[in-house]
Amino acid sequence: MLKKIFIVLVIVLIGIQFIRPSKNQTTEPQPNSADHLFQMPENLKTVMQKACLDCHSNNSRYPWYNNIQPVAFWMQLHVNKGKKKLNLDEFTNMPLRRQYHKLEEIAEEVKEGGMPLPSYTWTHKDAVLTEAEKNEIFAWTDSAKAVMERTYPKDSLIRKK
Repeated sequence: MLKKIFIVLVIVLIGIQFIRPSKNQTTEPQPNSADHLFQMPENLKTVMQKACLDCHSNNSRYPWYNNIQPVAFWMQLHVNKGKKKLNLDEFTNMPLRRQYHKLEEIAEEVKEGGMPLPSYTWTHKDAVLTEAEKNEIFAWTDSAKAVMERTYPKDSLIRKK
């Protein structure tokens, strides 16, 4: 009986290798990117690329093990969830209030150590943020919020309680 279960399991594992989820990759320009609205310095772009954009943009970098199932399914679910929470390439499509709140959330998640996720940094050691890199993110989010506060009425940015 155990031998039959093992054989079925092997057949299923081999069979799912031929099923591939679509990859989150594009070569198209991203005109709604947060970077277009709130210019990021080049060093911050590098930090964001290594620690944030694989899950929070329209263009993920995939490691070699993404070619093995069921890993590819798990990674795609992870990317989809990250993009649903925050997609920096679709940032300007959000209402102003939500953009402002997402800037606050970015800083809060980084400050509290919630981002990047531990499951991501296990396999992407370069994504572990240094204090200097965290400070770059905080400076950018503070600067972006300040631009919004100067440009738009306060009641369009903060929900009344």
